[in-house]
Amino acid sequence: MSGEFISIFTASFVTFFVLIDALGVAPVFASLTVRGPASYRRSMAIRSVLVGTLIIFGFAFFGAWLLDKLHITIDAFRAAGGILLFIIALDMVFEKRTERRENRAESVLAENEETDHELDDVSVFPLGIPMLAGPGSIATAMLYMSQHDDWIGKGAVLSAIGANMLICLLIFLAAGPLVKAMGESIAGAITRIFGVILAALSVQLLIDGIKGAFGI
Repeated sequence: MSGEFISIFTASFVTFFVLIDALGVAPVFASLTVRGPASYRRSMAIRSVLVGTLIIFGFAFFGAWLLDKLHITIDAFRAAGGILLFIIALDMVFEKRTERRENRAESVLAENEETDHELDDVSVFPLGIPMLAGPGSIATAMLYMSQHDDWIGKGAVLSAIGANMLICLLIFLAAGPLVKAMGESIAGAITRIFGVILAALSVQLLIDGIKGAFGI
């Protein structure tokens, strides 16, 4: 395994780990699936991760083609992605992102109660989209894939995405005990730390986009 692959994989892995925030999604997953048996929770975990992976991979492969058809330069997309990620980072630092996730979970649970406690399929929405395959992870997948012309770089990015989704699956499968062990305060602290890291990454993307657009 080459040093270039490891370097790109590491940088991509950290970025997607922060963006997807599996530890932050775990409490939401647990609350959405708490009324179902173990088989239901396992099914929702597998299906939600599969849906999220397919969506992110789809945009990773065909995002550049879409940008070309829309006549959007990669530098403009890089700058816009930086701004978008910075907004997400602010939400994470001030816990707005967690609040919205909890509101979605409460909404879905309320709908389940109104339908005689039938267990709905929550794997596509809200778990697959937008909690796993959100705007930040989709935009970053498109951006990182467009930055590499060779398959070493592209393979490293795809491997990083796949590794993160595998971690999501493992965390979802152990969501119940994990949430109880972490507690709300620890989960909140982890989300805030990830938000600060993501803010720094987003500013760097914005700077790179501006430099490329104006030839600085």
